[in-house]
Amino acid sequence: MKLKSVQFSQDHNAEFYKELKKRVNNYFKVNNITRFGNNSMVVKTICMIALYLVPYFLILTVADTAWLALLLWAVTSLGMAGIGMSVMHDGNHGAYSKHAGVNKFIGYFANFVGGSDLNWRIQHNVLHHTYTNVHEMDDDIDVGALMRLSPNQERLPAHKYQHYYAWFLYSLLTFNWFFRKDYLQIMDYNKRGLLKTQNISFSKAFSIILISKILYAVMLLVIPMIFAPVAWYISLIGFFLMQFISGFILSVIFQLAHVIPSSDFPVPDESGNIKADWAVNQLFNTSNFAPKAKLLSWYVGGLNYQVEHHLFPNICHIHYKEISKIVKATAMDYNLPYYSYASFFTALKDHAMLLKKLGTQDVIPELKNHHH
Repeated sequence: MKLKSVQFSQDHNAEFYKELKKRVNNYFKVNNITRFGNNSMVVKTICMIALYLVPYFLILTVADTAWLALLLWAVTSLGMAGIGMSVMHDGNHGAYSKHAGVNKFIGYFANFVGGSDLNWRIQHNVLHHTYTNVHEMDDDIDVGALMRLSPNQERLPAHKYQHYYAWFLYSLLTFNWFFRKDYLQIMDYNKRGLLKTQNISFSKAFSIILISKILYAVMLLVIPMIFAPVAWYISLIGFFLMQFISGFILSVIFQLAHVIPSSDFPVPDESGNIKADWAVNQLFNTSNFAPKAKLLSWYVGGLNYQVEHHLFPNICHIHYKEISKIVKATAMDYNLPYYSYASFFTALKDHAMLLKKLGTQDVIPELKNHHH
């Protein structure tokens, strides 16, 4: 049973976030810059959409050999994941532009890549960002019986192989969104009263999801199967290839920030209290990776600066690199952790190691709640 409400305790380092906000606001004021996107963000948006649509049009027109068609489908997947991480993400957080209408439009790109902007805002903004790694509240770490992503979940016999099969399941992420998850989620959110947070009725929400899925299927499945120069089944294989690659990229980028050995996966007590301030919980359950990898950072929409993103989701990701210096210094001043992996692969290795431990051990000593 999911708790109706979870409270973060205010007495645990609540001053940290007040001070941090003051310093970050001051950074924008002193440098006279907006916390929203700028021209570089517009350029990036055009690049990501081009990475998605240019290979798509080439598939329909000039790709007359199977290998060329499949190669182009793989490139399309990079654009699909790129739009998810670098474009719609900021839009749905209201961080892309100071104009709400622009954010709504950019956020709607989630539907353009097979997802649902509405479900995304509820799962990601409301549940994941508020209750990061909190037992039975954060849908991102609750994938049912298939995997154990938190020490607070029941360990099943099959989990001992999860560090092998996880990578295949990760590849199914967007596929799952498209065929199954968005429908189940909207029904669940309706039951839990979460649609009210977005001021939308169930029937309208369901219709939008259904129509956008049909349009997506027509664009990326039906049209290529009919009009592409290659055999219809090559287009079908290409569609699956695109889903697998983009699903894998998105899953791995999200997992490396939270399902790692430094996280502490808090469990609320009977009355729904967590012994940490909200911002402090973010520090305990989030990690950065590869902060110096410029191209990676550009492509993943600054999601390698996940600590900054969690503390300031309403600030456009192009500012994270600069803000990270302020966040790190403030965390140090308050004697709080600031987790960051030097490279993508060290984070990946730690994530894989934790998957193995979660699959083979009921209790993982190093994951004891640090601040409880």
